[in-house]
Amino acid sequence: MKLYRKAEQSANQLLELFQAGNLPKALAPIMIRRKDGRPCTGWSWSNQLIVALGGFDDARGFQQWKKVGRCVNKGERSRCSILVPLVRKITEADEERVFISGFTSTPVFGLEQTSGADLPDEAGKEKRWIDELPLVEVARKWGLSVNTYNGHESGSQGRYRCGESIALGVRNLSAWCHELMHAADDKRGTITKARGQQLDNEVVAELGAAVLLQCLGQDAEADTGGCWKYITAYCDKHNRQPIQVCLQLLNRTCEAVNLILTEAGIVADQPEKAVA
Repeated sequence: MKLYRKAEQSANQLLELFQAGNLPKALAPIMIRRKDGRPCTGWSWSNQLIVALGGFDDARGFQQWKKVGRCVNKGERSRCSILVPLVRKITEADEERVFISGFTSTPVFGLEQTSGADLPDEAGKEKRWIDELPLVEVARKWGLSVNTYNGHESGSQGRYRCGESIALGVRNLSAWCHELMHAADDKRGTITKARGQQLDNEVVAELGAAVLLQCLGQDAEADTGGCWKYITAYCDKHNRQPIQVCLQLLNRTCEAVNLILTEAGIVADQPEKAVA
């Protein structure tokens, strides 16, 4: 219970800041821009997101792998399919026009599903950044893959696929912890799995991310200004009072934070011994 109390104390301090209204300006998101020789870095952000949530950092079609001297392993099945436009050409008044008539899906395979020639470590920088994320060992312990996608043109900073993966489109620790909080909420069986982004899920994830980072001593990265802005925007959509919603979800939030800290093997601060 010591870790729970630590989370609860931090959460209450945040709520006091929210009520006082003395909050710093929200941190600007640092978008991930993937530019290298991997074909998927040139795909649309939605296709990159599909690949990242599929658990891959590099994914290609059969022919694309053959071009770099690799083949899909026998018996492998595609875990994700990207959307490819269907292009048509028509000629009108001696002028040729090209237009998109629709989309089709094409299966792709991850690097781990192939064998053959070695590839240059084009994703090394991103992999090192992911490996250095605080608490990334918790996500991996829960069997979650963590990958990135091009967030520059994306409408989202990150996504969590229940029980499978986390994809990040920004390099902000608050966004990372937000998605990890979704995973903890899911692990506890308290996440709402209705379609779309649910108010309670988002408040727990955003408030919990700030609490989690404060518990780790990362006060600036906790982005309290951004946290309040995010929660307020969601509550406004549902005509709810932000502070009231936070209080209602306080226990659920602290339990999820407690689960993450416990899984990471973090020990709560020990009380100081009285001096005789």
